[in-house]
Amino acid sequence: MGQTEGPEEKTMHCGTSCCGAEYEDGRFLTKDEKVKMLLEYKEKLEQEVKGIEETISSLKKAA
Repeated sequence: MGQTEGPEEKTMHCGTSCCGAEYEDGRFLTKDEKVKMLLEYKEKLEQEVKGIEETISSLKKAA
């Protein structure tokens, strides 16, 4: 997918700027900032898994 830039933050293929990024907006990220970004990314992934599971369940019922 590659790098994209939105109104709020630069993002990498994973949807966050946490994937190996040591700095953002011209400054180095602190450990706490990296942890926060990773936790936010994890939450997005968990929501995506939930959506996938719901879709699979719906497709199985329709079959």
